Amino acid sequence: MRSPSTRAREGAFAIGLPTAAHRAIEAIWRIESARLIAGLARLVGDIGTAEELAQDALVAALEQWPASGVPERPGAWLMATAKHRATDLIRRRKTLERKYEELGRDVERDQGDNNLDTAIDEDFGDDVLGLIFMACHPVLSKDARVALTLRVLGGLTTEEIARGFLVPVASIAQRIVRAKRTLTEAHIRFEVPGGSERVARLASVLEVIYLIFNEGYAATVGEDWVRPALCEEAIRLGRILAELAPAEPEVHGLVALMEIHASRLRARVGPSGEPVLLLDQDRTRWDRLLIRRGLAALERAETLGGAMGPYALQAAIAACHARAATAADTDWPRIVALYDAVAELAPSPVVELNRAVAVGMAFGPAAGLELVDALVGEPSLKAYHLLPAVRGDLLRKLGRYEEARAEFERAAALTQNARERELLQRRAAECAAERMAG
Repeated sequence: MRSPSTRAREGAFAIGLPTAAHRAIEAIWRIESARLIAGLARLVGDIGTAEELAQDALVAALEQWPASGVPERPGAWLMATAKHRATDLIRRRKTLERKYEELGRDVERDQGDNNLDTAIDEDFGDDVLGLIFMACHPVLSKDARVALTLRVLGGLTTEEIARGFLVPVASIAQRIVRAKRTLTEAHIRFEVPGGSERVARLASVLEVIYLIFNEGYAATVGEDWVRPALCEEAIRLGRILAELAPAEPEVHGLVALMEIHASRLRARVGPSGEPVLLLDQDRTRWDRLLIRRGLAALERAETLGGAMGPYALQAAIAACHARAATAADTDWPRIVALYDAVAELAPSPVVELNRAVAVGMAFGPAAGLELVDALVGEPSLKAYHLLPAVRGDLLRKLGRYEEARAEFERAAALTQNARERELLQRRAAECAAERMAG
């Protein structure tokens, strides 16, 4: 169940505030919430308590700012207010007397210096990085990590998260509550891990960000083929992480991958929202600024040295498409070589399927089909609609229209996205017509 402060905040954002005040406070919350929660989590050591304190401060702002005006330093005001509430909370919790004294001295110093900026700017980088590692801790399920990250780092409400993933609001709320409880019960510390643990924990963070991006880039369920808002949020989180961990090549590799893919979003849908596949896209609609940013991020990942990781390699694949003026100009042999490298580092049936597509483009559909046929019995791909979709495409290129039609229909039955289902059904119908014409 959501706390009273959470309900008050979300209700206030929905109704009851003058439009100007509503927009100003919501914008400030989106900007400040992550570092506000991060700073509080460092102090109290618990992500759930930190979020509640931050929301209490926000409720105070919602009550006071419409009448008094937005403070000159709104983030510092929120942090100082939250710290005051933290001292009250800890005073009530007799078991945390030492932490209360530390927080009390901290607040007094802020007041004595009359410099509220320090309340939110101190240790900003480490605080937010620590919050990212905490929200994406491997002890949590993927769904829980995604929901908690969007909540505490993205500043999204449960309703917004639920709408983005087409999941009931109650389910998202439960995921967030359980995630906080799991972190508390597992005694997960608020910290920026080092050494070998940092590598494993960073992989979990990157996975969460990419999961969010992918749900926006190719929605798994619902009526929309893409959800750009999720892509934008994932890229924002990726850029924050790149600023906080500038020496991590894979962070820049992920940012490059997301930005280059996001450059195609406008071209991925037609006038009626129908999907437009990569080879059929109008490349003049690709966002050249995002491509330049993505290529710069990829170059940064490469110049940091060492072997390229899976995200950087996938970004290099995306760069091959971005650099090709037309689909015919695509360097498919290089893409095959890059997929070979991805398969070596992070082997999976999905990577093999993507490699088969590249092989089919580089060396002919028969070569690609041979690789795809070897994956047909793979248990993890049994319900994966792209396996029959790829197989159908290769069969169609080989003139085996009836087999291709059956594969497209099978793929259409497996997908949960309405737009993608329509596309696959249309391709099945085209195969039937081509068979009749032949």
